[in-house]
Amino acid sequence: MSKIYVSTTVNGRPEDVLCEAHQTLLDLLRDEIGLTGTKEGCGTGDCGACTVLLDDRLVCSCLVLAPEADGKEITTVEGIADSQDGLHVVQQKLLEHAALQCGVCTPGFVVAAKALLDRDPNPDEKTIRYWLAGNLCRCTGYDKIIRAVQDAAQELTPTK
Repeated sequence: MSKIYVSTTVNGRPEDVLCEAHQTLLDLLRDEIGLTGTKEGCGTGDCGACTVLLDDRLVCSCLVLAPEADGKEITTVEGIADSQDGLHVVQQKLLEHAALQCGVCTPGFVVAAKALLDRDPNPDEKTIRYWLAGNLCRCTGYDKIIRAVQDAAQELTPTK
């Protein structure tokens, strides 16, 4: 079968790759581009571990075919940290609140939480829970994750 040429931007860097027509965006990121931060938890779009931003829209990369990324901009968990200042505030707060355990779900939560805070810098708990509902965690019970996102929001929008 012939390969398909995909030209995309990943975490601000142009990427030109050849892929199979049936290859998922998750496989393209991990196997062709070498960004292994995005995890496969279920392969059916139910867990959110593979969440990335595709043109600023949250998607499960296991459900998107790689050729669909042609001409689009992708942000993965590797693109969230600020290379100058270290971790993004969402990542830092997840660490401070001990909201991480095995790490499979972490990339999806980081990407989704940052996307939420970019759109709504001061979300209430209900909004946070709704926004992160597509991400499943079998270890933490969610409370610490929610508190970490609330803390990150407070740090991003300090009161006057």
